Amino acid sequence: QVQLVESGGGLVQAGGSLRLSCAASGRSFSNYVMGWFRQAPGKEREFVAAIRWSALDTYYTDSVKGRFTISRDNAKNMVYLQMNSLKPEDTAVYYCAADTAGPRTGYHTWGQGTQVTVSS
Repeated sequence: QVQLVESGGGLVQAGGSLRLSCAASGRSFSNYVMGWFRQAPGKEREFVAAIRWSALDTYYTDSVKGRFTISRDNAKNMVYLQMNSLKPEDTAVYYCAADTAGPRTGYHTWGQGTQVTVSS
């Protein structure tokens, strides 16, 4: 079982940047697809980005393409989400997720979430 802990959230002005980190511990991490999801108040959790273990395949929801970049460091058991040109609509709790399936659905392991607030 993989345990996930997110960090890096905070308050930022529109147009600013944040980098979220997800630390994975437990069993072997490198075979997992890693994803980032977010949930805004009153909305369902939605897929943001995912990366396969090889880091050669990445996936993004349309609204973040060109602004967000997902990456991973298997040696350090870390996954990152670099978020640039942030918009108020990016405000949400961001969750890291892991699974052997993915990339957009089917995750069974989740972190506790980190709050991202973008002010206008």
